[in-house]
Amino acid sequence: MADVAKEAGVSHQTVSRVLNDHPNVRGETRTRVLEAIDKLGYRRNLVARALVTKHSRTLGVVSFDTTLYGPASTVYGIERAARSAGYFVSIVSLKSIDRAGVRDALDYLADQAVDGIVVVAPQRSAAQALADVPLGVPTVAVEGGEAGGVSVVCVDQVAGGRLATEHLLSLGHETVWHVGGPSDWLEAEGRVSGWRAALEQAGREAPQPLAGDWSPRSGYEAGRSLASMRNVTAVFVANDQMALGVLRAFTEQGVRVPERVSVVGFDDIPESEFFSPPLTTIRQDFDAVGRHSIEVLVRQLQGSPQERERLVVPPRFVARASTARAAG
Repeated sequence: MADVAKEAGVSHQTVSRVLNDHPNVRGETRTRVLEAIDKLGYRRNLVARALVTKHSRTLGVVSFDTTLYGPASTVYGIERAARSAGYFVSIVSLKSIDRAGVRDALDYLADQAVDGIVVVAPQRSAAQALADVPLGVPTVAVEGGEAGGVSVVCVDQVAGGRLATEHLLSLGHETVWHVGGPSDWLEAEGRVSGWRAALEQAGREAPQPLAGDWSPRSGYEAGRSLASMRNVTAVFVANDQMALGVLRAFTEQGVRVPERVSVVGFDDIPESEFFSPPLTTIRQDFDAVGRHSIEVLVRQLQGSPQERERLVVPPRFVARASTARAAG
């Protein structure tokens, strides 16, 4: 900083004010300082700055299996929101979810002196591990169920399951079959609860759900089973990737969509509008989830400890060409 001040012909206090975007710096002076910074290749020592301010301007993120569209999109939304709020992000991605692994990730981020932590906790085991959050580190869980004593930001998965099922019932289908996600995922649990609640409210019997693992392959296997049942006319699939597998199986078995069977997915992945037929689905607003999670965390950082918050983001129904009125 002293070298920059000497090059620009100003005091080091003026350089500091420019670096911190202080308004009380003349435009000509600011330009001279920025040119000196560029010429000398000056970079602030963030470690030294953190020691002085007691803030690293870095947030930690713990995530799981970011190859899946939902977790990956959630992490991207969190990172974008953090940068907009003026924070860097340090990400720890875990391959398997167990209490020891989550605890190690939380301890690692705390040792890095992050200002706060966002944990993407879509599985029950991850949410339970939040009991091990280091004391004094503000923490927010995304899709974390009740998540112990930390704030939670989530999409209303139950409402999404209801939207999908009520749409299919409104088209005259007697009942709706369901291809669910893994039983230990909170999102899968919420979606099946919404599906079941909509059927019960309509006085319809809920068929036995078919189990999937979020992959197109598991959807394909479920689709082969459903194609062999002549009474199946409507299917709600717990994510778009499994719905792709269901559509492939139906095509191979000569089951026309939506003429014989209507299909609704969940997530609204970018490819879903290009499925054959384009997929009717439920959209999750991952940008809103990321934005709200950072807003909640920043509120904790800027003020005294508050009661834990729970912010719920509503899903949105997206109508395309994979659903139609029941035949006959």
